[in-house]
Amino acid sequence: MAFGWIDELARARREAGLVRILRPRPADSAPLDLASNDYLGLARHPEVTEGAARAARTWGAGATGSRLVTGTTELHAELEHELAAFCGFEAALVFSSGYAANLAAVTALAPHGSLVVSDAGNHASLIDGCRLARGATQVVAHADPDAVRKALATHGGPALTVSDTVFSVDGDAAPLAGLAQACREHGAGLVVDDAHGLGVLGEGGRGAAYEAGLAGAEDVVVTVTLSKSLGSQGGAVLGPAPVIEHLVNAARTFIFDTGLAPAAAGGALAALVLLRREPERAARARAVAGELHARLSALGLSAVRPDAAVVSVRAPSPEGAVQWAADCRSAGLSVGCFRPPSVPDGISRLRLTARADLSAEQVERAVRVIGATRP
Repeated sequence: MAFGWIDELARARREAGLVRILRPRPADSAPLDLASNDYLGLARHPEVTEGAARAARTWGAGATGSRLVTGTTELHAELEHELAAFCGFEAALVFSSGYAANLAAVTALAPHGSLVVSDAGNHASLIDGCRLARGATQVVAHADPDAVRKALATHGGPALTVSDTVFSVDGDAAPLAGLAQACREHGAGLVVDDAHGLGVLGEGGRGAAYEAGLAGAEDVVVTVTLSKSLGSQGGAVLGPAPVIEHLVNAARTFIFDTGLAPAAAGGALAALVLLRREPERAARARAVAGELHARLSALGLSAVRPDAAVVSVRAPSPEGAVQWAADCRSAGLSVGCFRPPSVPDGISRLRLTARADLSAEQVERAVRVIGATRP
C-alpha cells in the first residue's frame, strides 16, 4: 500500500500515549475555558463580533484573492496602520495567520550566506521558518544572550536572531534587551514573535518589544497574531518601512496566499479600538495569571511563575497529562495539554490561559478542579 507506513507510525503513537484527537466544541460550550488563547476575553465581545459581521457584510465572506491581486481592501490597510501605531512601529503587513507571518519574516530576512540564530524553545512556526530559510541555522540555549553572542561571533555575513518574546510552553519571557544588545554588537537583526505578549505586556498591552524599549528600532522586527489577545484570526509583521516593503516583494506566504478574510480584519480592528479604550484588560490578565500560579503552587503543584498570561503546571508523564486534562474536562474545566513532541524539553504539562474576564469565583473553581484531579 502506498501509505501503509502510516499504520506503523500510528501504532507507535498509541503505544507512547501521544495520539492527538479533535474535539469539536458547540457554540454554547459550557466548560470553564482555560485552554484557549483568548487572553483578554474579546473573541465573543459584542463590539468585536459586530466588527467582524459588519466587515463581512461590507466586503464579503472572503478576500477573493492574494493581497497583491484583489485581497487587499481598505480595511486591511486601516488595520495595518492601526497595528503599527498601537505597537510603536513604522509599518505593518497583515497575513492570513501568525504562522504565515513568522514563515515570511524568517525566510525573507535570511538570504543565502546568512546565519539564523534560533532559541531552543522557539515556536514551531519559527522553527519551520528556519528550516525553509536559505541561510544556515544555529540553535542556541534557551533565553541566553551570551549563547546568541557566541553564535553570531562565528559568522561574518548577514545574520538574524529569532526568538519568541513569551514562550508558549512555560510562559516565560525572553531577555529582549540582552538579545538586542547581542545582535547590535554584531550588526545582526532581531526578529521576535510577540504572539503571547501583544495585549498582555507593555503599556496598555502594546507588547513585549514596546515594554523593552525596542518598538520602532531599525534593527527589530516583530510578528504578532490576531487570534489571541485580539480574539480574531490572522497575523502581522511590524517593523521598519523598508523591511515591510521587502516582505511585500519577497515573502512567499504573502505573495501566494489568499488575503485575510475581511471579517477577521474587522474583528481585529474592533478589538484594537476596544483595547485602546480599556487598557486595564492587559494588567487584569497578568493579575489572573499571578493568582493562578500562587494558588496552584500553594497546593504543592509544580507551576512555573508566569511572565505574561500563560501558566504551566508540570505533569508526571504524557499519559498522566492526558488523563489529567480529561478529568478536568469531565469536571467542567477545559485546560491545555502539552506533551512530547510538542514540548522541546520532553516534560508534559497542563497549560492554562489566564483571561482578563475571569472572575475570582472562576479562578477558585479552576484551582479546585485542577487540585482535585491531579494524578
